Amino acid sequence: MNGAFPLLDIGACHTRQDRLLAALAAHDVDALVVVSPEHLEYLTGHRWDFRFAPLAAWRTTGESLLVCPDKPVEQAAVTEVRTYEAKWRSTLRNDQREAAAAVLGDWLAVGQPLRRVAIECSACPPHVTRQLGTAGLVDAEPDLLRLRRRKDPDELALLCRAIAAAGAMYAAAREIVRPGASELDVFSALQAAAVASCGEPLTATGNDYASGVRGGPPRERLCVAGELYILDLGPAYRGYFADSSRVLAVDGRPTDAQFAAWEHVCAALNLVEQHARPGIRCRDLYEQARQWLAAAPVGSWSSHLGHGIGLSVHESPHLNPMWDDVLEEGDVIAVEPALYAAELKTGIRLENAYVVTASGLELLSPFPLELA
Repeated sequence: MNGAFPLLDIGACHTRQDRLLAALAAHDVDALVVVSPEHLEYLTGHRWDFRFAPLAAWRTTGESLLVCPDKPVEQAAVTEVRTYEAKWRSTLRNDQREAAAAVLGDWLAVGQPLRRVAIECSACPPHVTRQLGTAGLVDAEPDLLRLRRRKDPDELALLCRAIAAAGAMYAAAREIVRPGASELDVFSALQAAAVASCGEPLTATGNDYASGVRGGPPRERLCVAGELYILDLGPAYRGYFADSSRVLAVDGRPTDAQFAAWEHVCAALNLVEQHARPGIRCRDLYEQARQWLAAAPVGSWSSHLGHGIGLSVHESPHLNPMWDDVLEEGDVIAVEPALYAAELKTGIRLENAYVVTASGLELLSPFPLELA
């Protein structure tokens, strides 16, 4: 991946830049600088992994710059591409951010002095901000995160590839999960299924691969008959995260209590599908689901109901009473009601991905929900 070719549509990247610069006009900025891999990809189409320190900048007068490690890219949604040396004789430099920032400084030295610059306050390091001189700093992240909610078609295509990889992982799990199966073997087989589906290494692979507990990484442990295996999988394709959950009865024979809990959680998903649409408060959806799950014949629930997905595994909107978000057309959300109890060994968590359309939710993860 590492920047060699654009991962997103270049024209769409220009459109996203225009939206962001229009939003930042309210802050009277002269320029924008981004350094995080997520926002570099979102705005330029290119992404590099943790070993490198690229950055990009825009002046409101129209000039823009992408600073790449070692080699320039051929296509990018900027007016100029420059490079810094990321390696010396194949050894990665430890001062890459300083080197990339120096290239930015040379570019900024030509043109009018900067009065106010928008940066990502949680990510932009002193090596970069020192190049901005005495300019006042404005946080661009609130506007970036707000604009990222509505997924453009090129973003949705990458999300759907990631979600398809999750479907391949669940299909593999249904073939191999059984009493005596090793959690580490299940993990390895699911990673292989996701890579085969995507045709390349993944950005991330999800977090819950432990059987008989609510979640966690795979352990050197064998699955036990009678327990439930919660798989919460988040393969990320070219930076865009899927997030979904399925539960398997390890021996293929769920108990009456396990099946009753599963039916109740399935109904909670249906409840959200019936009521979610643009303009609905996420707190209201949460409360409807909370009341329904509180009436379950077995199990309890105290988690969030879901969240947006995209360039982060958790982003806006938040189906969580700690935020007061409202659903908007173009949001992509993961909805994950659950019930847990010791007698369920350990519980049911079902998570689907949806895109919010003008008329409601469109399911993006149509793979089976069944326990066996």
